[in-house]
Amino acid sequence: MPQKAVYPFAAIVGQEDMKQALILNVVNPNLSGVLIRGEKGTGKSTAARALAEILPQIQVVAGCPFQLGPTETGGDTCRDCPRGQCREQVLAGHAPPLKSRKVRLVELPVGATEDRVVGSMDLERALKEGEKHLEPGILAAAHRGILYVDEVNLLDDHVVDVLLDSAAMGVNTVEREGVSFSHPARFTLVGTMNPEEGELRPQLLDRFGLCVLVEGIRDAADRVKVMDLRADFDEDPVAFAAGWQAPSEQITQQIIQARELLPKVQASQPVKLNIAEMCLQAGVDGHRADIITLKAAKSLAAWEQSEQVTEQHVERAASLALPHRMRRQPFEQVVPGLTPGG
Repeated sequence: MPQKAVYPFAAIVGQEDMKQALILNVVNPNLSGVLIRGEKGTGKSTAARALAEILPQIQVVAGCPFQLGPTETGGDTCRDCPRGQCREQVLAGHAPPLKSRKVRLVELPVGATEDRVVGSMDLERALKEGEKHLEPGILAAAHRGILYVDEVNLLDDHVVDVLLDSAAMGVNTVEREGVSFSHPARFTLVGTMNPEEGELRPQLLDRFGLCVLVEGIRDAADRVKVMDLRADFDEDPVAFAAGWQAPSEQITQQIIQARELLPKVQASQPVKLNIAEMCLQAGVDGHRADIITLKAAKSLAAWEQSEQVTEQHVERAASLALPHRMRRQPFEQVVPGLTPGG
């Protein structure tokens, strides 16, 4: 069956903050994800689904339920793998069969339970063979990919906690019926929500690295452009996607270059002091805001092929990392240019 065409990321009109936040998270997965807040019909889901299409292909072990890459095989994950077609080969020191594929976008259903997310006991195998084995969950499928959570504010808070813990630590640990098992779970977390349907608790909101607020485009000419592009896509999705292949490939190459440059990017002490002062002015709690702002500023610098973080990088990073962490108190002075609540 031919793969369904996805609306190209490069063809999204406007919404620059949203696109920038998504790009920064794939350049630097340690940013702990992005939350996109906004009214319905503003391209939140379209952008999340389009993101996977512009990412470079990855190599994975063929048939691996945990999406392991060539440098991740061996150790506890392979030894305790519940579906170890290549387990003996890997543990014997032989190279496992590899395949190249696109980065996956894994969607989390609104009604997902914790067992569905982290993994559960394979009851059928337990009944047939009398052995305890784990069935990999959504976090296993999302490893090295994008985990997309629509209407994240409607999820059970405990499930959101599990997602954010895994996104921060890069590991998922499952403990069920006397069986304990850990596997890598590094993914780009993208959450979307409509604030009209309820807010996230501040403790959960703070755990998302970046947050953007999207609204409908106010310029009439740009709104016409949105209509025209969408009509062309609906008429012939494959031809439309092919027409945007060149700008899409350009974004892909820029992502690759930014990832390579990121470890070399430096921030001076005055720049770090400025970040700390901005966070103090914003009245944020703890130190997560400082750390994320620095990471985002470095990622911006790498995206723009600069080895040195500038004050402009800091200002743009702060606009994505601080607003949703600012205390919402009436008449309180805030950092100029930042709006509490993201």
